[in-house]
Amino acid sequence: MKLGGMQPYFFPYIGYFSLIKHTDLWIVVDNVQFISRGWINRNRILKNKVGEIIYINVPLKKFPHKTPIKNVLIDNEKNWKDKILNQLVIYSKAPYYKEITSLLNKIFDFETLSISEFNIHSLKLICNYLGIDFNYVIFSNIKNFDTSKIKEPDDWALEACKFFKATEYVNPPGGKSFYNREKYLKNNIKLTFLNSNFKEYKTFSPNFISGLSIIDVMFWNSKEEILNILDNYTLD
Repeated sequence: MKLGGMQPYFFPYIGYFSLIKHTDLWIVVDNVQFISRGWINRNRILKNKVGEIIYINVPLKKFPHKTPIKNVLIDNEKNWKDKILNQLVIYSKAPYYKEITSLLNKIFDFETLSISEFNIHSLKLICNYLGIDFNYVIFSNIKNFDTSKIKEPDDWALEACKFFKATEYVNPPGGKSFYNREKYLKNNIKLTFLNSNFKEYKTFSPNFISGLSIIDVMFWNSKEEILNILDNYTLD
């Protein structure tokens, strides 16, 4: 069994969905500290036709510094959903604008105070739209998981693999700097890194910008084209 997992990002980049598609079980890591200016409550889209970018954001209520993601709350007193939809009007000429705006409205119909719950909900609906199985567990809900052995940054995934009897852990390439392959091999677990080979797609901007929110990808590409992008990767 292939295991993967990441924090519950807000409309993450396409590589996140490639990892979901090519693993058998996904762990939503919600019990780690929320990092300000990360990807839990914001992401990037195109701002204009010359290739500048802008952030879409979910406002949050104030919380102590070391609060875990699962306890961070959305400030729903601010009209952030309409603001985001207005920011996306720049895409109105994109071929799948109406279709994806309808999907976003369904996502935004979900009422919750939890940023983690909202992001999980959006991941489910986007995976359903794309026809991807999203078989997941929420880390903080796993019962009888022994965290006492987690001493280093790559230990949580190792212990999760042992817990779920996974034979392989698939990681984004950014993990190469701190994941110890030998440690995993000693426990009969294969550690691999998924490197996406993203091709450029046509937008209204002459300057293609990679790594934007999945929203940008969906506006410009059909489901079939997106699935082809997700399947274009190498493992090392």
